[in-house]
Amino acid sequence: MKAMILGAGKGTRVRPITHDIPKPMIPLVRKPVMEYIVALLKQHGVTQIMVNTSHLAPVIEDYFRDGEQFGVQMAYSYEGSFVDGVATGCPLGSAGGMKKIQDFSGFFDETFVVVCGDAWIDLDLTEALRIHREKQAIVSIIIREVPPEEVFKYGVVKLDDDGRILQFQEKPAPEQAVSNMANTGIYIFEPEVLDYIPSATEYDIGGQLFPALASAGKAFYGIALPFQWLDIGNVQDVWTVTRSILEGEVHGFRMPGREIRPGVHTGINVSVDFDQVEITPPVYIGGSTQIQPGVKLVGPLVIGANCVVESGALLKDCIVEDYTRVSGLAHLEGKIVFGNKCIDPMDDTVIDIQAADIGFVLDDVRNAVKPHDTAQEIAALMRADPPNHK
Repeated sequence: MKAMILGAGKGTRVRPITHDIPKPMIPLVRKPVMEYIVALLKQHGVTQIMVNTSHLAPVIEDYFRDGEQFGVQMAYSYEGSFVDGVATGCPLGSAGGMKKIQDFSGFFDETFVVVCGDAWIDLDLTEALRIHREKQAIVSIIIREVPPEEVFKYGVVKLDDDGRILQFQEKPAPEQAVSNMANTGIYIFEPEVLDYIPSATEYDIGGQLFPALASAGKAFYGIALPFQWLDIGNVQDVWTVTRSILEGEVHGFRMPGREIRPGVHTGINVSVDFDQVEITPPVYIGGSTQIQPGVKLVGPLVIGANCVVESGALLKDCIVEDYTRVSGLAHLEGKIVFGNKCIDPMDDTVIDIQAADIGFVLDDVRNAVKPHDTAQEIAALMRADPPNHK
């Protein structure tokens, strides 16, 4: 069976994280969200997966390569152009990306699945396919109920008693929505649907294709099944989903590493003396990370691989990504440290670590660590002159 993962979006609502990685590569406790999607597809018999890419395409392609290590075959369709050897992304829209693949090779020659690459799901895809075929649909979308005040985030549908979609609205205002049954970004298509998509032009599944199919009265159905759907639509969702995973609210999610103490999971080669470090679960610590004596860790907390957390540091309710050095001066609560940014996911404030000149508090461990003067460091934080000791 064949599938496509939509991975070409710019992820504007998840900036600044998506300045460095494309949205499908956002990690959920060490693994990119797209890796969980690939595993789900494989579980339900998908063996060939196409991925459309554009923004930071090599990050996706270099990680998944041909898919062999994940037990599937994978290939990529880049949306953009090359000028003087420089790639410039130009997404074709979700439907336009499908059409480009079909025009190139005729890849979609049987019932196929399309999934957005930015959500953790545990859908019974086999059951969804059974219902799709039973209805003799040309398109089925997996739908679920959302709070009425949140319909503006999603496409919503109006159904008849048999589940046929009579109307599709893309991200309507709450007062104009025909329902609160939302599109989850999981689709089942028959190849004939590609005849409704123009070639070589930007064309969107939710904004253009689905409204057209509904208006034309095609065999277009909504399927409502019970499943967990953890959508990563913005920076706050990154933290909310991670927190839910750590607190055990996501049933069936397998924590990586091993549980060395109740609620404390680690990768291999972690350096930590539990008699000298105060840990309040749930906490995950990535492989080859050093937690020095005198550190306080309060969950929910994720510390990535190859990090160093120095004596005196406090980390509470945080996500700290790989290769981060956290100095003993750092007392961080409710923050995401990603690349050279320190982000508050609740109010979207961002500190550029380099621009703020606070590399002595947070830095990349691969940078050379220079000897430091504590008074100078504190003065920099306070934006004051250091004391003159005589």
